Amino acid sequence: MSSARRTLRHALDRAGLSAKAVSNAVLAASELVANATEHAAGPYLMTLRHTGTELICEIHDRDPQIPVFPAAAPLVSGRDAPEGAWGELYEDLPEGGRGLHIVDQLTSGNWGFRLSGDGRKIAWMAVPLAVPSPPQ
Repeated sequence: MSSARRTLRHALDRAGLSAKAVSNAVLAASELVANATEHAAGPYLMTLRHTGTELICEIHDRDPQIPVFPAAAPLVSGRDAPEGAWGELYEDLPEGGRGLHIVDQLTSGNWGFRLSGDGRKIAWMAVPLAVPSPPQ
């Protein structure tokens, strides 16, 4: 998975995207890659498309099963958490299922799964890109 992150970061840096867009895309894509490698047979293929306003990333695998988005675990903000509660909160979160919530947050809900023409699964996400300021 670190190879996929490195390759993606390098491609996005070369495309001239903002540091925030690159970080968000790399984190979200690595969660989709982790999901694919944990639950689906390879080989895996990642494709990227830049539309001008968003970066679309697709992860292809051989599993025709569309995953179910797990229910969100309740989270407490730092200001609202009682002193010393973080250890208990972390222990209460399920071990799996957090990755898709990360993808959902980083893409503002613009992600999902679909089947390709040959019945294989494609996990996709669209990360919004900051519109660059015009040169002055």
